[in-house]
Amino acid sequence: MAWLAGAAGMATGIMGGMTGAAIAQPAMRLDTQMFVERVSNDINGRARRTLASADRVSPGDTLIVIVHWRNDGSHALRDFAVTRPVPRGIRPDISDPTMTVSVDGGSHWGRLDQIWLPTPLGGVRRAVAEDVTHIRWQLPDMVQPGRAGRLSYRAVMR
Repeated sequence: MAWLAGAAGMATGIMGGMTGAAIAQPAMRLDTQMFVERVSNDINGRARRTLASADRVSPGDTLIVIVHWRNDGSHALRDFAVTRPVPRGIRPDISDPTMTVSVDGGSHWGRLDQIWLPTPLGGVRRAVAEDVTHIRWQLPDMVQPGRAGRLSYRAVMR
């Protein structure tokens, strides 16, 4: 990301009258919402799932994290990846095959079953869902201006 800040600074110098904020502003808008999934039985004994505000969560609660994306720019975006940090204290369900994860703050990416971490005694262990720091989805090849969508994942509050 340091190269991006440097490029924005150079562009500001080259374009003169434009502000750094106008140049650095991303075309893709990302908004994240989090809900708690509540399960109750209706009068016929069938399970009903509802989503409630995640203002108050308890250990063991199932959370639904929804990421809304929209290309607010005037140009199509190629090879765009939606990347979101995983909030502390939750264990994400990473079963979605289109999702890749990072366990080191977004420096390296892969499927969880392909990631190994060093142990304090010099060995290695497989990464687990509790190690995930960021989640990423690759969007279709070309995202046209005005196109929008949403991505979601489940998680459990630890």
